[in-house]
Amino acid sequence: MRELAGKRAVVTGGSRGIGAAIVRQFLDAGAEVLTTARSKTSTVPEGAAFVAADVRTRAGAEAVAEAAREALGGVDILVNNAGGARPFQHAWDIPDEEWQDQLDLNYLASVRLDALLTPGMRERRSGAVVHVSTAAVPTSAPPFLHYTAAKAALQNYSRGLALELAPFGVRVNAVSPGRTATPGGEATREQWASLAEGPGQDNTAPPLGRDGRPEDIADAVLFLVSDRASWLTGRNLTVDGGEFPVG
Repeated sequence: MRELAGKRAVVTGGSRGIGAAIVRQFLDAGAEVLTTARSKTSTVPEGAAFVAADVRTRAGAEAVAEAAREALGGVDILVNNAGGARPFQHAWDIPDEEWQDQLDLNYLASVRLDALLTPGMRERRSGAVVHVSTAAVPTSAPPFLHYTAAKAALQNYSRGLALELAPFGVRVNAVSPGRTATPGGEATREQWASLAEGPGQDNTAPPLGRDGRPEDIADAVLFLVSDRASWLTGRNLTVDGGEFPVG
């Protein structure tokens, strides 16, 4: 079922993991897709347009917006997926520059791209935005406090933006993945395991008995941007196999 036929989508962080799975889902559903990462790799899904850009910066966001106008002619769907973190033993170990990097990557990148790409949606009185957050926000786990704090801000902002854009027919939702089997996630868990002290990893499988697959998250994103979710906005959909408490 090509339920996104005729739609034009931008997906950030689409060169691997969850982002690449979202791009593949959108292409299979009939959308034109532009994706972005800091550099192109062989794992960028075939059929997607690509622009190399660092969305942590204003210049990078502007480069994505310009590429979208040139490659797609406009944007109907925006998925702010780029994100990530490295763990620290304690909150007081996190330097200022790391806090700023986390805010730029996991929060302000979405704010900037939304500001650049949603005006066209408002004019057409149609569109869908999805912010990829994390199911770990309610835990505020110390090794990733900077990351979960930035994602908590993203969730709060997502709700507020949804209320502002709803009168224009533009829907805004968030998806919060739990532990998902991706190259980036595995690298982060290895960094966590290498910490000399501090809280250890919980390697217990989620209640559903396995880690998530990138396609599990992509399925949720596809649903939220499709007409099947036409009466959903301002919501945060947790996709974690029951791993985290709802908060």
